[in-house]
Amino acid sequence: MAAMKVRSRRRDVVSWSNFFWCTVFIVTSFFTFSAVRLFFADKYHPVLGSTRQNSILEVMKDVTPVSPAVSIQETVMLPDQVLVYLKYPPSARLFAKEDFRCVYSSTNSSWPNLIKQPPIQIDGEDFENQIVRCSIPPRGFILSLDLNPHGIIPIVHIQWWDALAYEALIDRDNSTVVFVKGLNLRPERMSNASKFECVYGWDFSNTKFLLRSELLSIGQEIGRCKTPLSVLNGPQRGDNSVKVSIRIKGKGIYRTIARPIRRLDRNPPARKQHQMCICTMLRNQAKFMKEWVMYHAEIGVQRWFIYDNNSEDEIEMVIKSLSDSNYNITRHVWPWIKTQEAGFAHCALRARELCDWVGFIDVDEFFHLPSGLTLYDVVGNYSADSKIAELRVSCYSFGPSGLKHVPAEGVMVGYTCRMVASERHKSIVKPEALNSSLINVVHHFHLRSGFGYVNVDRGTLIINHYKYQVWEVFKEKFYRRVATYVVDWQDTHNVGSKDRAPGLGTRAVEPEDWSRRFCEVNDSGLRERVLESFVNPQTQLLPWQEEKGEELIRIVVDKKRRHGILS
Repeated sequence: MAAMKVRSRRRDVVSWSNFFWCTVFIVTSFFTFSAVRLFFADKYHPVLGSTRQNSILEVMKDVTPVSPAVSIQETVMLPDQVLVYLKYPPSARLFAKEDFRCVYSSTNSSWPNLIKQPPIQIDGEDFENQIVRCSIPPRGFILSLDLNPHGIIPIVHIQWWDALAYEALIDRDNSTVVFVKGLNLRPERMSNASKFECVYGWDFSNTKFLLRSELLSIGQEIGRCKTPLSVLNGPQRGDNSVKVSIRIKGKGIYRTIARPIRRLDRNPPARKQHQMCICTMLRNQAKFMKEWVMYHAEIGVQRWFIYDNNSEDEIEMVIKSLSDSNYNITRHVWPWIKTQEAGFAHCALRARELCDWVGFIDVDEFFHLPSGLTLYDVVGNYSADSKIAELRVSCYSFGPSGLKHVPAEGVMVGYTCRMVASERHKSIVKPEALNSSLINVVHHFHLRSGFGYVNVDRGTLIINHYKYQVWEVFKEKFYRRVATYVVDWQDTHNVGSKDRAPGLGTRAVEPEDWSRRFCEVNDSGLRERVLESFVNPQTQLLPWQEEKGEELIRIVVDKKRRHGILS
């Protein structure tokens, strides 16, 4: 009897032990999952862990896969977000941001299955290039899309941004220009093309069915391939379009989402539509866009190519508003981070068909003509010499000029104090004269043999670079800048980079004397010209000030219509 009691007591001990550890496990899981929810609530991006997609439908047991209303064509993992390229069937309607949710599913069956979050943004307004942008899944979660009312769209394969062929187009000479991340070639130098070859195909998982071709040239992130006739004569859009990549001989092939498309005219007109155009790459610069476009239109710019690098503001609506006001401006979605040289090369090819001259400047950079000339006059004077194909223009960097808040009149009127010495230069180029390698270092391009550049006299043309604005603008600009090799200015990487603010370091704290920094000489030349030439005598407002109120009304009305509040 005593023995039986002992055995019974032992069974009780084991039972309570199991209960204790089970409770610990449940509590730990609860707090872990709560932390995941906090992660999404704060939109904090953790260090990227392994999120390879496998058995996703087994993980999401409680959801129904979507009908073929839309499917996933490609998915790319960037350091700070995931790009999901959609593929539409012929009869589908185009879905909007409100129709989607980014779904995060735990690979641990003990955690709740799903977390849903609105996309960061949706880019593209046609069936060929729509991209859903989602936050990166935390460690131990996988990503899918929820399309209302159809259900879950699984993502079964993700491409990694560290080594990827990401864009391609067919040039007027029938060669394929392909843009590749991760080549790690020397900047501003041509590399030995014989060490590489081009590869075309539909399914890169099976190398037996890939078509190889000669690589004609390669430099930085850009290769130029001899395009096979079968590719030139085949479909260049849709499910049957071929992909292209680059192979390092004796090693391997770069992963690819690049589909070569003929965007350029084989027989361009002898006379260009525009004498002066501008290419720029931007992120979250909508509030400065109208001042920049309206001013440059008055001094001679006729066409704007806007490369949008993952903006999250109202840039699309602002560009549409400008277009509706007869400014010849277009937005091109360019989601690839730290690729400004590649983006400018891509833009140069597109602008070549339309423009005699193209300026490559940022939205905080403004051409200033102290002589009172226009850009028409300047480029017209240099066009007389057919050998001159690049105008190098000096830049002056302006500081906060004593201001604490964004100037209501705009940057040209608000900021009037700058550094004495000029910093670097920016270029206006003839795209027809560019070297076929398209090598550039943001500030200038390599030219074809026989063409040269000239340094423009500062009394004729300079650039006012409003680089160090009030703190609220500056701190946004220097997070994940498109132009610099520093991904985040708060990181300790490349502390000595010229793209950093001198003396600021890596602390995201406003220095007490910020408003007085970078001020060595007063320069109100452009301010005076703007106030003299642009102020409305009746309202005493500048054009971009008058537009802001109307634009805010349009944005509010548009949002209400999209949400069904207005008919």
